[in-house]
Amino acid sequence: MSVALTTIGFDADDTLWHNERFFSMTQAHFADLLSDHADSTPLMDRLEAAERRNLPHYGFGIKGFTLSMIETAIEVTNGKVSASVIGEILDAGRDMLSHPVDILPDVVPVLERLRKDHKLVVITKGDLLDQERKLAQSGLRDHFDAVEIVSDKTAEVYEAVFRRHGTGADQGLMVGNSIASDVTPMIAAGGVGVHVPHELTWNLEAAKTPDSPRFFEIAGLGALPDLIARITATSTLPKG
Repeated sequence: MSVALTTIGFDADDTLWHNERFFSMTQAHFADLLSDHADSTPLMDRLEAAERRNLPHYGFGIKGFTLSMIETAIEVTNGKVSASVIGEILDAGRDMLSHPVDILPDVVPVLERLRKDHKLVVITKGDLLDQERKLAQSGLRDHFDAVEIVSDKTAEVYEAVFRRHGTGADQGLMVGNSIASDVTPMIAAGGVGVHVPHELTWNLEAAKTPDSPRFFEIAGLGALPDLIARITATSTLPKG
């Protein structure tokens, strides 16, 4: 008896298209702007601390990142940051919100192959308008049965999404570049989590590799169809 794996969830940023590279470029520009007040490494540490503090208030995405840069600039200059620097930070944030969408390798053929036998769902977090923009500009929308833009990725969220668009998380698989967001909570929801490492990953998404038989890692998205074929060829999905 083959396993009924009915629904495949895909993370968007740095799974379907590049994203973190634009944050890295903006951070480098931010370090240049504040170079007279702080060295790059401690400045990035303070920016990361601000992002962690602000996540419960601003959520994930570029707008919260921009506000965290402004807050950090105020802190490291003891409130003396110039209006022109604040303006450049705001310009950098706007530039990020209009950056081109660069699709990662193998995405389109993988989606075309998997859609023949599975429901496909984009499950992404971040700013609603920005995520909608990127999905529209990517040209990938028609490959998916549904799109879910969520405030955070938790086991409860995955349970609800895979129940709404499939036959439950226990017959679902989530693939993405973040172990913390895409893999661990999906496994906790009862499904399969597949990690596809990206060359750049936000520090706040760092997490330990799960010790679970429902955890898998592949070098690139192109390996996903064969992995799914192997999983569905087994008699049962592991429960632990």
